[in-house]
Amino acid sequence: MITSEPNGRRWLALAVLSLSMLVTVVDTTIVNVALPTLAARLHAGPSSLEWIVDAYTLSFAALLLPAGSAGDRIGRHRALAAGMAIFGAASLGAALSTCAPELTAWRAVMGAGAALVIPASIAIITGLFPDPAERAKAIAVWSGVSGLGVAIGPTLGGWLLAHYAWGSIFAVNVPIAALALIAGRIAVPACAAPQRPRFDPVGTVLAAASLGTLTYSIIDAGTAGWASGAAAGRWAASALLVVAFVVWEARARCPMIEFGIFRDPRFAIASAAVAILFFGLAGITFMLTQIYQFILGYSPLAAGVRSLPSAVALAIAVPAGTRLAARAGIRAAVTTGLLAMTAGLGYLALATGQSTYPHYVIAATTMAVGTGLTTAPATQSVLASLPIHRLGAGSAVNNTMRNLGSVLGVAVLGSLAATCYSRGLAAVHGLPRPDVSLARSSIGAATLVASHLRAAHAAEAHALQLAAADAFMHGASLGVLGTAGLTVAAATATALLLPAKAAQDLATLLGG
Repeated sequence: MITSEPNGRRWLALAVLSLSMLVTVVDTTIVNVALPTLAARLHAGPSSLEWIVDAYTLSFAALLLPAGSAGDRIGRHRALAAGMAIFGAASLGAALSTCAPELTAWRAVMGAGAALVIPASIAIITGLFPDPAERAKAIAVWSGVSGLGVAIGPTLGGWLLAHYAWGSIFAVNVPIAALALIAGRIAVPACAAPQRPRFDPVGTVLAAASLGTLTYSIIDAGTAGWASGAAAGRWAASALLVVAFVVWEARARCPMIEFGIFRDPRFAIASAAVAILFFGLAGITFMLTQIYQFILGYSPLAAGVRSLPSAVALAIAVPAGTRLAARAGIRAAVTTGLLAMTAGLGYLALATGQSTYPHYVIAATTMAVGTGLTTAPATQSVLASLPIHRLGAGSAVNNTMRNLGSVLGVAVLGSLAATCYSRGLAAVHGLPRPDVSLARSSIGAATLVASHLRAAHAAEAHALQLAAADAFMHGASLGVLGTAGLTVAAATATALLLPAKAAQDLATLLGG
């Protein structure tokens, strides 16, 4: 618990907590805009690039549950400080990496640090603001910064790549982490859970193993085939590990997950909605950074700048979602956000290899609005369903679902695009066999081959560029349509099952 703090210090602590969370969330997307640069500098193939992206979010998602429980045991302020220290040190290691496996390993360590930060920060915020009206506003700020971090990552990454070496996208975290540590020591009060849970080592191992095997299976399916014998074995192993985790947690004395919290639709439906939203947001962001650079031909900085409209839209939509929840209820706000996300996905699915930037920015901005409208009301719904002594672990479950959605979004959409892309280029003729083989490996490789051919074989280079763009967009569109189906299902479940807190009560909570 947190003793009473002066009003000014509470909001200063919120600023520090939001900064700590912001730097960890930005890192989920800042690397996306650097993928072409990393492919060239580190000689990383498509699977290696996906692992560079996914190692962070996979470690993040796999360790959120034990990290949230650890914060409840050792003190949430200590977990926050430890997480920022680990994150900052690993960021320096990532900046100095010399090969893709080394960078992937450091990204995983960064994810472990971030896993300590997120559940600790939201649990501290809940304790800092016992007044419901102030708490609702603080959660809206925290949620808005969280969503904004996803959107501004590509822009920040593009600017850094335009002015500095690729390692700068990780080195920039070091001074921010140091500032957050120092400011946290001054402004963030001690915070401990009323009841300290015991360590669950078997559950920890099973959670990490099941999530790791599942994600690896999805990533590898893009190259090995979704129905190959090796893939089938990995799917079976993933299913067994997930079942083992669920069975263990259901029978454990001190489980990391109390499955009873999923009986409350305020928790289950809202958490699932956020997970699906971030599945789409992370997966589409991963795709758009490649589309902007490899198909539309923008530089990393230009691609990042072209992501700004969606960041602005998200920043505007977060307070709008909070106001909508106050007037019409949480159910209306979350359902509206999911439907907006569906509209953006549907429009994006209409894109072809010849589509231009306006098509993509309209789709991305609409999806950002949907994310912004949903995030704060859904988070408020989740936290309202949790007892005070389970805020750390419960919020960790919610964040695990959100980040599992992110990692699966990149893995699933990336693998689908890779599979369809490779098949789509199978009919390319008129090029030497080595060039065709290289071009089929990724859209980035095809762009490189086309640039080398352009001087002597302009017609062949142009044909390859068009074929690669069409093949990539075909695969991307299939993934987008599948994601739209998920958001429609989530919107339907929300409209039918999520309790609608009275608009009058919410208006009181939000001070309006």
